[in-house]
Amino acid sequence: MRRLFNFFVLLVIWIGTRIFYRFDFRWIGSGPEPSFKSYKVLTILNHTSLFEWLYIGGLPISFLWWISGHAMVPIADKTINRPIVGWFFKLLAPHMVPITRQADRTWKAVLDRVTEDVMVIILPEGRMKRANGLDSEGNPMTIRGGIADILAAIPEGTMLIAYSGGLHHIQAPGQRLPLPFKTLHMNLEEVDIPTYRDSLNPHDDPQEFKTLVKQDLAARRDRYCPVIDEDSST
Repeated sequence: MRRLFNFFVLLVIWIGTRIFYRFDFRWIGSGPEPSFKSYKVLTILNHTSLFEWLYIGGLPISFLWWISGHAMVPIADKTINRPIVGWFFKLLAPHMVPITRQADRTWKAVLDRVTEDVMVIILPEGRMKRANGLDSEGNPMTIRGGIADILAAIPEGTMLIAYSGGLHHIQAPGQRLPLPFKTLHMNLEEVDIPTYRDSLNPHDDPQEFKTLVKQDLAARRDRYCPVIDEDSST
């Protein structure tokens, strides 16, 4: 029953976003897997807005059904505890796990839920990029190490990397409502998790692996995220 409810919410959002937005989604390398069942991690890079759920409109409906039954999302406790925003995000996935962004018991709760039947959706930068290209404290956007913990805990499967073109032309942090009738850009890439893990960390050193994952995903983000002219993305 919960899955049907989550799917209904996602479907309503899908219909609404298809009315008000256009989507430019492109694949890097080979096309998608014939089944979503291999997806164990969905990594979204270039976090620019709390309205990234608008990208739902560019997904196939069959993927919405998969998300409604299998998605687990680590989400900042200060976001999920906000009265309206937090309530809305709880409707999007069956498992929203509040975290403090520290390596504490909340992060252990995330890792404890990484099972064969779960797809983790994570934004590994951990905070939003402002219009000046920096985070809210004026620091460059970097990748945090939690994504490496998740990849180390998954024996097999596929990571889907979603390279966002950014949403500042639709809704930047601090702005209230998103602008309609714009185009959302995203590139997608599939990465086999065991192959990726072995290529970065053949000596099975956890700290080295974490460092290399952070460096690699930052480099991939800078290489593959669509670069758009925000004034002309209409």
